[in-house]
Amino acid sequence: MNEVKTPKKPLLFYYAIVIAVLLVFNMLVTPRLFGGRIKEVDYGTFITMTEEKNIGVVQIEDNQIVFTDKSEKNAFKTGRIEDAGMVDRLHQSGARFGAEIVKEASPFLSLLLSWVIPIALFVGVGQFLSKKMMKKMGGGPDAMMFGMGKSNAKIYVKSSSGIKFSDVAGEDEAKETLKEIVDYLHNPKKYETIGASMPKGVLLVGPPGTGKTMLAKAVAGEANVPFFSISGSEFVEMFVGMGASKVRDLFKQAKEKAPCIVFIDEIDAIGKKRDGHFGGNDEREQTLNQLLTEMDGFEGNTGVMILAATNRPESLDPALLRPGRFDRRVPVELPDLKGREEILKVHAKKVKASPEIDYGAVARMASGASGAELANVVNEAALRAVRENRRQVCQADMEESIEVVIAGYRKKNAILSNKEKLIVAYHEVGHALAAALQTNSAPVQKITIIPRTSGALGYTMQVEEGEHYLLSKEELENKIVTFVAGRAAEEIVFDSITTGASNDIEEATKLARAMVCRFGMSEEFGMVCMEHVTNQYLGGDSSLSCSPETQTKIDAAVTRLIEASYQKALELLRNNKGKLDEIAKFLYENETITGEAFMEILYK
Repeated sequence: MNEVKTPKKPLLFYYAIVIAVLLVFNMLVTPRLFGGRIKEVDYGTFITMTEEKNIGVVQIEDNQIVFTDKSEKNAFKTGRIEDAGMVDRLHQSGARFGAEIVKEASPFLSLLLSWVIPIALFVGVGQFLSKKMMKKMGGGPDAMMFGMGKSNAKIYVKSSSGIKFSDVAGEDEAKETLKEIVDYLHNPKKYETIGASMPKGVLLVGPPGTGKTMLAKAVAGEANVPFFSISGSEFVEMFVGMGASKVRDLFKQAKEKAPCIVFIDEIDAIGKKRDGHFGGNDEREQTLNQLLTEMDGFEGNTGVMILAATNRPESLDPALLRPGRFDRRVPVELPDLKGREEILKVHAKKVKASPEIDYGAVARMASGASGAELANVVNEAALRAVRENRRQVCQADMEESIEVVIAGYRKKNAILSNKEKLIVAYHEVGHALAAALQTNSAPVQKITIIPRTSGALGYTMQVEEGEHYLLSKEELENKIVTFVAGRAAEEIVFDSITTGASNDIEEATKLARAMVCRFGMSEEFGMVCMEHVTNQYLGGDSSLSCSPETQTKIDAAVTRLIEASYQKALELLRNNKGKLDEIAKFLYENETITGEAFMEILYK
């Protein structure tokens, strides 16, 4: 997209002009007004010039001697000293006496020219710039200096090199909605004929990195109308009223260029719920009130389409979400398997990729990744290809880049002792063996005990064959068994436990608590919701909504569920101790084992 920018000259430019004028005034004008400058010299210089017959005109006063050189262009003065032969020497040198050489300016005139006129000039320039800025901002009560009441929205026009809908993959539903809006802006009569009207506002919601801003850029690339882009935080100013003034200025510009699109990124910065408590941020509340009025007030807002993006929709004010303002809410969720594959192909077009890459397999390995993470995967693969001195990105580069995004780079300076390496090998094989020996578990793709920069000393990668939207109670229990099987393997083989299972315990506890509190999978509580999730797109923080006595029972139920899973993991691994030892030995020696090799050893 091409951003349309209005050229602006900084204040320093104008003040530089003033300083230049003052310098010219001081060097050229002032000396002429003074009638010339008199240079003060010592008496020896005067005697030397007399002996050299370089005195033109001399004027002897009571306390000083003023004289010129032979050309009479330069004037000098020196202190008078009692010298009996001075007059005779001057007469012999050809000097003329008694002429008035130069008149120095009066102290009043000197003060006027040195101080008063420059200060007046600076004040005049300041007043001129102030009036110019006030006029530019409309001259209203909110039009203050330095442009604080003026909108900072970037204005884009149609560009052949901008992002199009074809450059955005994995969000077909969102694209369909936005394509309809672009079509309405191009052909409004088609909709007006049947009496239909487009929504005034469209709210894009979803986790970070799913492509909300990119979809807005695609709208700008497809539309033949001006596109205003601004962040919600840019409305917030130090002085109360400046944010509201910026909103007014933004919509004033938009109405002048209608039909057009206004995109407000991270709108939750100004659109949070008004709690009614005193002492809050009045500036933010005034900005929100002005935005509400501009979107659906007494004045019509014809031809201006509002797009906004946020990953905290639950924090927005209900007045902002009602029909007539943001009529449509478009979820931009994490892509599914097909969406991930399409996103990978879109980003792979930007690099030199081998035609033999299986994007479906890469997409299955990147389960749960956002569009931004998938773009990073492709970029990391390209960087790896460069490091390996290859001219094309291959399948191995893509698979390794997924591991880099998930677990970080390989740590070259992390050297495990033989005992630690053996413990990690048994730990990871415990995970893999528990997953393989249970039904309804994702197949093992890879096991490695190479330390990563994320802090992991090793990991087991499981890849689902397809996309799952529902998980049964048995599948969730199997996941918990797989999580705790690493610790179980340590206990069986070494009769001891280590800190390596900390992340496994955290994930198992989180899943078990969700089964009890949110999924209604506990026999003791049944279908009762004990926990509510907030900020679902920003980590999914949860809060319990029950009595302290019930919380104690929940903790006991979670503990029983994890303990039962741990006992199941111990039983599985003890019954297959031979395979556990055989696979762990292979992993210890080779550091990495593929899913195919793992299954071959397990079932041979």
